[in-house]
Amino acid sequence: MERFFRTVSNISPLLPATEQAVAEVLHRLELPAGHLLVRQNTVCDYLYFIESGLTRTFYYKHEKDVTDWISAENSFAVSILSFISRQPDRRMIELLEPSVLWALHYSDFEYLCERYHDFERLGRHLAALGLVQLQKKFDDAHFATALERYRLFMQTNPSLLQRVPLGMIASYLGITQETLSRIRAQII
Repeated sequence: MERFFRTVSNISPLLPATEQAVAEVLHRLELPAGHLLVRQNTVCDYLYFIESGLTRTFYYKHEKDVTDWISAENSFAVSILSFISRQPDRRMIELLEPSVLWALHYSDFEYLCERYHDFERLGRHLAALGLVQLQKKFDDAHFATALERYRLFMQTNPSLLQRVPLGMIASYLGITQETLSRIRAQII
């Protein structure tokens, strides 16, 4: 739980009373690789903080597996569309490694936002960070070449190159695995 509060304090610090209230509703989970945190066409009821391990958010398009997002230690995993709208989403969240997570239920999240102004501010900052990340990913997909996207991925996520299968990295970057192989051959 210490990592959770350390990460959160870098985003938007919480008062001790708020930290205590959050600690009372966070649930620690230890789950194996392959476990689905969120299943297709269900409502995402939890915001997950990844203490250790790795997740990917993905969906199926024309019967093809498409990796939408990858989350590693000290970050969050959530189907934000479903979590906020309370509507089912096609996206799934899968553990790529055995993982230790801290889960915060939607109703607890709402309660904390209503009761603690600093937690509400944290929620606003998390949403803003998510929007910025999505805009950057959108811009990269539309304005950067495949080579530029891969180089940026290598710079910002070097440890993931060894932890995530190449097919998932290619999908995340919006390219085919063959294109990724050609890019990797150019770089080496």
